[in-house]
Amino acid sequence: MQPRIITASLVLLGMLMATQATASISLNATRIVFDGSHKEANITVRNGNQDVLIQSWVDMNDASGSRAPFAVTPPLARVFAKEQQLLRILYQGAGMPTDRESVVWLNVQEIPKASEAENTLQLAIRQRIKIFYRPAGLPGNALQAPAQLEWRLAKQGTQTLLQVKNPTLYHVSMADIKVQAQLASDSTMIAPGEAKQFPLNATPASGPVQLSFSSINDYGAQNHYTAPLSIGAAAAAYATESRLKP
Repeated sequence: MQPRIITASLVLLGMLMATQATASISLNATRIVFDGSHKEANITVRNGNQDVLIQSWVDMNDASGSRAPFAVTPPLARVFAKEQQLLRILYQGAGMPTDRESVVWLNVQEIPKASEAENTLQLAIRQRIKIFYRPAGLPGNALQAPAQLEWRLAKQGTQTLLQVKNPTLYHVSMADIKVQAQLASDSTMIAPGEAKQFPLNATPASGPVQLSFSSINDYGAQNHYTAPLSIGAAAAAYATESRLKP
């Protein structure tokens, strides 16, 4: 078969096969904070335009896709159009660190109702959000963690690096990390005790330069932080404003 014929066949196949890949369901939160002093955490799944089955589970987000020590009930549920389903997330009571916050992932997979139309390709859409497991009695405060990050500029040969260390027991999710107008990272999360560095394309001025970033808190809102940085000197950022995440 000639290449021109192959191309024509693919176009024809695309015309005959309608692909349905629009998610019908939505979650009422972008993250879940699981308080270790409680037995469970909840999230609501809302269904929009058609009856669907949803399958839900929690994984560790590792290479093997191993399941986390949490159970979701119901693990499989039918959700009718314009209705909603409450998912209960239960901790097994062991298997997670007790001296720091941990992150696992909730998966909610939509299994659409079989289409009555011919030549229709249907896709199962999976949504994933983070579950922050916060052990009972953990010292410190998650809302204060972004202001406790340790920032500095460092030279490595001719390269300038933006370095950050998280000395707290909580994860910090950040967006739009900038030095002056230069974007160092559009999105990252730094775990308890973790250190990261971001290479900068342009060398900042010798004097203090302005660091800015947004941190996403437990409620999905963005808090804006800023700090003056100089080469080799550690600095902490301070909050300047808060706004709802779009």
